[in-house]
Amino acid sequence: MIERISVRDFILVDQLDLDFGPGLTCLSGETGAGKSILVGAISVLFGAKGSPDMVRQGATEAQVSGWFRVQAAAARAWLEERDIEPEDGAVLVRRTIKPAGRGSIYIQSTAVTRADLDQFASLLIDLHGQHAHQSLFSEASHRNLLDRYAGVEAEVDAFEAVFRELAASRESLADAQGRVAERERETELLQFALEEIAALALGDGEVDELEAERERLAHFERLAEHVTKAASLLEGEESGGVIALVALSDALGAAARVDPQLGALAQRSDSVAIEVEDIRQSLAEYRASLEFDPARLEWIEARLAEVRRVERKYLDPGQSLAEYRALATTKLEALTGAGESQAALRDKIAELNRKIAQRAAGLHEARVAAAEGLEQGIAAILGELAMGAARFKVEVQTRTNDAGTLVCGPRGADRIRFLISANPGVPPRPLQNIASGGEVSRVMLAIKTVLADADQIGSLVFDEIDTGVGGAVAVAMARHLATLAQVKQVVCITHLATIAVQADNHIVVRKTSDGTSTRIRTANVVGDDRVEEIARMLSGDSGGESSLSHARSLIDAAKRN
Repeated sequence: MIERISVRDFILVDQLDLDFGPGLTCLSGETGAGKSILVGAISVLFGAKGSPDMVRQGATEAQVSGWFRVQAAAARAWLEERDIEPEDGAVLVRRTIKPAGRGSIYIQSTAVTRADLDQFASLLIDLHGQHAHQSLFSEASHRNLLDRYAGVEAEVDAFEAVFRELAASRESLADAQGRVAERERETELLQFALEEIAALALGDGEVDELEAERERLAHFERLAEHVTKAASLLEGEESGGVIALVALSDALGAAARVDPQLGALAQRSDSVAIEVEDIRQSLAEYRASLEFDPARLEWIEARLAEVRRVERKYLDPGQSLAEYRALATTKLEALTGAGESQAALRDKIAELNRKIAQRAAGLHEARVAAAEGLEQGIAAILGELAMGAARFKVEVQTRTNDAGTLVCGPRGADRIRFLISANPGVPPRPLQNIASGGEVSRVMLAIKTVLADADQIGSLVFDEIDTGVGGAVAVAMARHLATLAQVKQVVCITHLATIAVQADNHIVVRKTSDGTSTRIRTANVVGDDRVEEIARMLSGDSGGESSLSHARSLIDAAKRN
């Protein structure tokens, strides 16, 4: 239930507070007084889109706040899921709009999105704006209203989730099938590449070994020259240094036998002599093994050239053949498994189709059953609203193709239409074809009433639901709104005195100006002030005695009823 709404710096509103109580609250005022501005502020608080032009000229921001008593279990659960704690059973909703377009939304002290606010408000309040009549001409709206009455909104959401999954799976399968030729080409290229690499039959470290051997053979003469020179230093005429080392070792060994202090030097010189001798022998063996083989060099050059060709053909910069081989093998395995993936997708699609058909049938049964109850409920209320001869029909048709297969959309396989026959003997037809503005208003009020009885929403807001209504129909509508207000909080923006006299709380909206600025003001009217406002609504003249007398009689009659 709405307890209070505060508006600050919103279009022509600088500051005002509206207090609401249970029962029927009516807002009235002259044309252009600002009722639509207040409705706009309320709509913004309920999740409608805000815009910079809603900020009053010269203000830094517009702010709309509302105190709501949370009674519906669904609304309490919504808050609990988001760890938002009501205070004494009520929550404060605050929304700001900045001139630059930025703004903020809070429920209690928790920041929320506009989508969150819209969702939360929908659990508390049903707002029927001036343009909501048009929704009765939309079949999508018909389906939503019937689903809400049937209480299958959660099932419809679950159906839509399966439908989206089915659509995604079909898209994946189509994509996989469309890429068959591409996969075949890629598979062939990868297989050929792996075959070429396998044909090289490279051993571990073979390339490094071949490059080292090629370096030796390519520079054989220079290598042999250096090795020969090194050998001559150890073995030939130039080996005096070696002989001196041997003699040095012998001499130090003899001296150490006389003076042990020289033992360490003797050992070191002996080690050097032994090491030099080992080098001489190893060098002699290496020299003996040196052999220039032009055929071997040619084979190595060809082998390495083939390796480089394959590398240039397939490898990215810095990549090795081993890395490429591992990557290509993984890709090939994935491509090879694509056929298996398609089979799995086909199985999944078949299972989802089975679920879709089963759930669509369940939704159809629930909608057909609910349609009868909705028809009866609306017919009964239309009778109260001076449309007793009207026949309201909720048509639920299952869509199928020529083969008799269900044709499903995201919300099921049903086409749902609201039809009406305003006069006996005339078959029911779509509302937009035969219903007048006043009749559409009454049908909308009847639907809102039936839905209000079917859900936990505690507050209904009607913005000029009485458009196109007058006379006895207006009286009937007023009585119905009063009856509805006995079980729901009803807020009604109206221009009809016959409705306003039924109000438990009557708020007048006025526009004032000091010549430089314009402001909107509101006032709760009682007593003589209310009589004057009712008189103004009746005749446009709040001061005439006949108008005042008529207003008093209407108020007294409403009290008696």
